[in-house]
Amino acid sequence: MTQMRLYIVGTPIGNLEDMTFRAVKVLQSVEAIAAEDTRHTGKLLQHFQIETRQISYYEHNQQQRIPELLALMQEGKEIALVSDAGIPGISDPGYELVQATLKAGFDVIPIPGANAALTALSASGLGSDRFCFEGFLPPKGKSRHQRLEMLKTETRTVILYEAPHRLQATLQDLSATCGEERKITIARELTKLYEQFWRGSLNEAIQYYQEHQPKGEFTLVVAGADISNVELSEAALKAELADLLEQGWSRSQASRHLAQLTNLPKRKLYQMALEL
Repeated sequence: MTQMRLYIVGTPIGNLEDMTFRAVKVLQSVEAIAAEDTRHTGKLLQHFQIETRQISYYEHNQQQRIPELLALMQEGKEIALVSDAGIPGISDPGYELVQATLKAGFDVIPIPGANAALTALSASGLGSDRFCFEGFLPPKGKSRHQRLEMLKTETRTVILYEAPHRLQATLQDLSATCGEERKITIARELTKLYEQFWRGSLNEAIQYYQEHQPKGEFTLVVAGADISNVELSEAALKAELADLLEQGWSRSQASRHLAQLTNLPKRKLYQMALEL
């Protein structure tokens, strides 16, 4: 019997030449393609001469579609999931279908492709050895404030997505929370004709976009907080130590290094390392 599979297929975020040979082959061979926007994906399929039928799958119909897609896989048919751009499930519909597929006992196979977050990070000039992805911030209210407060003390590089009409407000909120001198790289229209990278401080970014109207899709890469200026909890300190140990540092080396950064006693940090 044919294996029941769901393929998670990465598609270009702008430049169609970023489509992989493997992605084209999979989209040609599956029974159906679950697409966030069938009109948008239709243009991609037409470009690569792919005639596989599409099934609409987006945020507001996914609960209806998931049983239909699982039924097709139950019949032994393979399905591919695509979003409008990039890798499905990354700030796009997808993880609910993945969860349901795994729960049903079917295979989930990733087909890697372009991703705006990692593309921006790789050329940002900011630390890429440790980072976190936050997607879109809550648009307003208490949840937005709480998320920003969490990012204030985040020592990893932070990656965000933002729409052009909300860019200025987000830059101002980040500046007010994280400090106007915090470094940021702003990537616009990645891989497209008008791709642009802007680098500087949050304060400089606010000034720049007061003079230049934001247009296109934005990915923000924000430098992490300076650990020497952050009051870390015991859990956070242990997480930092654990990360250093995983990188191959000895307990003594990790404790000494973190003590230099935080001005905390090395003996206290070494004891924490022993408890890990």
